[in-house]
Amino acid sequence: MLPIFWRKRPMSDRITTPFGAESTAAEVIAGTDLTGRRAIVTGGASGIGIETARALAGAGAEVTLAVRDVAAGERVAAELKAEVAVQVRRLDLAEPASVAGFVADWAGPLDILVNNAGVMASPPRRTSQGFELQFATNHLGHFALATGLHPALAAAAAATGEARVVSVSSSAHHRSPVVFDDIHFERRPYEPWSAYGQSKTANVLFAVEATRRWAGDGITVNALMPGGIRTNLQRYVTEEELARLRAAAGAEGGPRLRWKTPEQGAATSVLLATSPLLAGIGGRYFEDCHEAEVGALSARHGVAAHALDPEAAARLWDVSVATLAG
Repeated sequence: MLPIFWRKRPMSDRITTPFGAESTAAEVIAGTDLTGRRAIVTGGASGIGIETARALAGAGAEVTLAVRDVAAGERVAAELKAEVAVQVRRLDLAEPASVAGFVADWAGPLDILVNNAGVMASPPRRTSQGFELQFATNHLGHFALATGLHPALAAAAAATGEARVVSVSSSAHHRSPVVFDDIHFERRPYEPWSAYGQSKTANVLFAVEATRRWAGDGITVNALMPGGIRTNLQRYVTEEELARLRAAAGAEGGPRLRWKTPEQGAATSVLLATSPLLAGIGGRYFEDCHEAEVGALSARHGVAAHALDPEAAARLWDVSVATLAG
C-alpha cells in the first residue's frame, strides 16, 4: 500500500460524515477491524478515555492505557479484559522524565495515539520545572510524547500506509490564543479559563504543524472538541461555575449547554482515529463527528482562526522544543 499523504484542501470543502452529536463511539467504529494495530490512549482510566479505549480494543486493537493513576488504570483494564486485552502503563504528562521513560520503554510500531488526558481550569499550579500546569499537561506533555513516539508512528505507517494522532482539544480554545510573550503566566495575572483555553489552542496548533511535518511519513494529526461530558475533568469546576456557563450560552443566543454521555463524547476521537473517511486528512479540527466551521463560534461550536494559523503552529513547535530542551 502506498503511503497516505496529507491532501491540502480548501476549508470551504468542509468534511462531513454520516455521524453526528448523538453518535456513539461504538456506532462510529462499527465494522472496522483493527486486528494487529496498536494504540495508546492517554487518560484512558476515566471519562471518554475509557470509552475510546473500549471502542478501539473492541475492534481488535492492542490498547495501552497511559495513565497517571495505575491502580485506576488496572481497574479499567480488568473491566475491559472481559472483552479484549488491554495494557496499563504509568504516564505523568506534567513530568518530562515520566514522558521520556514511557517513550524509552515503548517497543515496536504504533498505529494510533490518542492524546486524551488533560486538566481543566485548575487553580494556579506549576510543575517542578516551573511550567504552568495546564499548558504543561495538556500541550507540552503530549507534544513530548508524540514527538518521542514519532519513529514508532512512522514504522506503523510504513507497514500499513498510515498512522494517526488524535489531539483532544475543546471549544474553550476560543478563549485564548497561545500568548507567546507570557505562556506560563509569569507576568500577567493567572486566569484559569484563559490558561485552559491557551492549552487547548495549542492542541489544535500541534495538529496543524505535526501534519505539515509528518504527512510525508504517512502520519496525520487532527484535533477535536468532544462535547460537554460530565467527567473527572471538571473536578476544579464548581456547580455554580457550570451553571454560569450554561446561562451565558443561552444569553448569547445559542442553545443551552447539553451534556453528552461518555460514549457519545468519545465518538469524534474514535472517528478521527479509525474512519476511512479521514484517510490522508490532517491538520483539522472536528466536532460532533464533522469538521468545524472556521470563525462561526458559539459556546461549543466552531474553530477560531488563531487555532489554525500555520505561522503560530510553526512557532509553537519551536517554542515547545526549546522549552523541553531547556
